[in-house]
Amino acid sequence: MDTRTSPARLRIERLQELLRESGCAALVVPSSDPHLSEYLPERWQARHWASGFSGSMGTLVVTTDHAALFADSRYWVQAERELAGSGIELVRIGSPAAETHVDWLCRRVARGSTVAVDGDVLSLAAARRLREHLERCGATLRSDLDLVDRAWPERPQPPAAPVWEHRGPEAPHARADKLARVRAAMRDAGATHHLVSTVDDVAWLLNLRGADVAYNPVFLGHVLLDDAHATLFVGTGKVDAALARALAADGVAVAPYGDVAAALAALPADARLLVDPKRTTLGLVEQSRAERIEAINPSTLAKSRKSDAEAANVRRAMIEDGVAMAEFYAWLEAELANPNRAAAITELTIDEKLTEARARRPGYVGPSFATIAAFRANGAMPHYRATRESHATIEGDGLLLVDSGAQYRGGTTDITRMWPIGSIGDAERRDVTLVLRGTVALSRARFPRGTPGPMLDSIARAPLWEHGLDFGHGTGHGVGYFLNVHEGPQTISRVVAEPTTAIEPGMITSVEPGVYRPGQWGVRVENLVLAVPAATVGDAFGEFLEFETLSLCPIDTRCLDRSLLRADEIAWLNAYHATVAERLAPHLSAGALEWLRRRTAAI
Repeated sequence: MDTRTSPARLRIERLQELLRESGCAALVVPSSDPHLSEYLPERWQARHWASGFSGSMGTLVVTTDHAALFADSRYWVQAERELAGSGIELVRIGSPAAETHVDWLCRRVARGSTVAVDGDVLSLAAARRLREHLERCGATLRSDLDLVDRAWPERPQPPAAPVWEHRGPEAPHARADKLARVRAAMRDAGATHHLVSTVDDVAWLLNLRGADVAYNPVFLGHVLLDDAHATLFVGTGKVDAALARALAADGVAVAPYGDVAAALAALPADARLLVDPKRTTLGLVEQSRAERIEAINPSTLAKSRKSDAEAANVRRAMIEDGVAMAEFYAWLEAELANPNRAAAITELTIDEKLTEARARRPGYVGPSFATIAAFRANGAMPHYRATRESHATIEGDGLLLVDSGAQYRGGTTDITRMWPIGSIGDAERRDVTLVLRGTVALSRARFPRGTPGPMLDSIARAPLWEHGLDFGHGTGHGVGYFLNVHEGPQTISRVVAEPTTAIEPGMITSVEPGVYRPGQWGVRVENLVLAVPAATVGDAFGEFLEFETLSLCPIDTRCLDRSLLRADEIAWLNAYHATVAERLAPHLSAGALEWLRRRTAAI
């Protein structure tokens, strides 16, 4: 593509004009919105709009004469393709020690320069780090400019989908009880008021759901509460009269979305405002002159620990999800074996048919993320997505990776499986087997309660490290309860361990090691697990936890090199398959049941 006519090139040039007009040397465009969400409504997809890069994470930096996108290894292949012709440099973040966008900026802006960022989409903690780094190289940060808004005349409006109440047996804990729990934590922190801006925290706290963010049943809103009252700031018309009355009965008023800044500014002089510096934006916090108390949102910790009632609902959702997958994969194998099928099967077909199978299950609401159906080399891109314009047909020989999930009213699912198409080679089997060994190792782990998740990361990597292999993404992310498929504060990844990343009973986390060979294939084997007390460990050394595997779908043994598996690993796989068969068999049609028996046969 001619860089002179590339839409991204023209947009970067417009941003550079605005930089010069404002007297700024550079602009930082994060992947974020006023709620610091991972998945963004169209209005706040500024980095995508400006650069053309559609990955879910990455930072764009624009100076008056250059532009660069910073992305980790999950997105390198995708970013190279999407940035082609834009003139934007791809800076690869290969490790925690790699050059950051702040380091890059400091080498390119003169001392005394000003760097702009929209403070309304930057967390308080990130703004503090950015300002400190820039000050060390003699630059200053300006956070009151939204240059993207001035450069984007056709910018979409905020979403207007209605908000609805999560109720019934799938919502076992009353809104009033949750509010009381958060208020108690607020008081313990010494605060008189508390601002909640992250959309999943707002939804959890008020037992509300919405459709403002793709794949996650949440809505845009803020909650400001004191010891007796709470106000939900939400788009006009999104809460109907009946729901407003139900909220009012629990002491929750509804106000226009844009009024939150004025409400913060009007807090009394002696107010002490609790904010989470990682989950509240600089622009919003600066509206208040109240004394600030910084700590993690109490709701973030509370919602990460699923109750026994919620865990029971999740197990039922896993059965529904497993039934849908068994029905679909039985159909897929039959179709691939049918030489007289009417149409080719593509990666798009897999997405369509798997979604249809899930949609037939009770409690289904929608996908929990965009399905990744990746054949052969496409699997080497961890965040690959097939499109009408670019997708593979499932034919010939190779590995098929399917990473998919669903939102049910009683839980959120996320699972990845590998399937052999035609014949696969020894090298492919070796990779799948080593990745499975990593999944098994972490799934079987026992550890003291409160162990930070990052300390568990190497357990899943060790079987790969033995063979000189590794992967560039985290091993596990938290999963919400009919909420965001990616949920904190826990994480199993190579990040600095903090107290809030500790694994506690009731937390649901993914286990998903992988191996990716660009141009050849990618492998990932993923289950969701629930942290539970370890039943057979004594208390002489304190309480220990272990993981209960929740996901229910066979792991295709045709992809495995059994000579690489130890006896205890084979025993784990056979026991897992026995559980899958026991829980799914009563709900399957005859054809899917026969498929299940084949795929769960002991090895």
